[in-house]
Amino acid sequence: MLNTVVKDIKFPELPYAFNALEPYIDAQTMEIHYTKHHKAYYDKFQAAVKGTGFENMVFGDLLKQISKSPAGVRNNGGGLLNHDLFWNVMSNDGGGEPTGDLANTINNAFGSFEKFKEAFGSAAATRFGSGWAWLIVDGSGNLKVTSTPNQDSPLMDVAEQRGTPILCLDVWEHAYYLKYQNRRPDYIGAWWNVVDWKVVGRNFSKVNG
Repeated sequence: MLNTVVKDIKFPELPYAFNALEPYIDAQTMEIHYTKHHKAYYDKFQAAVKGTGFENMVFGDLLKQISKSPAGVRNNGGGLLNHDLFWNVMSNDGGGEPTGDLANTINNAFGSFEKFKEAFGSAAATRFGSGWAWLIVDGSGNLKVTSTPNQDSPLMDVAEQRGTPILCLDVWEHAYYLKYQNRRPDYIGAWWNVVDWKVVGRNFSKVNG
């Protein structure tokens, strides 16, 4: 998606059935989240760029100068992008721990996998209002945990901590409220059971490759 001209971006397919992540993420939430929220971001993004110079830009280049765009482009472009990564780092074959280079790098950066989970969980739990928690590779090749408000991405020039995301968690209420109500920490704890570390490892390799 990042290397695609904005007007040519297609709405990405969900890589599994709505009930695939049960019981940790319920089917009703998945269906509403994907077909209503994610699709709305896509539709509103395309509407916001239509007839402007943004529609002929490569998406990744647009993100690097998103501060120059209207709010509708920034918010909906981020919503489109962030959800695409979110769906793809989860699967019904998730859980456990990372292996290989990613595991070693996490241990070196955070001290242990458990300490990484604590840092990531804290970033997700303490993000005020709506937003995202991220594991990114920064410009120096280091792993960092960060968070962003609303639909901002670490790939945007407005991010406090910029880098390439390899893992993310949506902490907007629409991502969890039907099942977990106001218990965001319970949602975060359950989510680790569906993280697909093979995919996250491949994301890490692409950045470091």
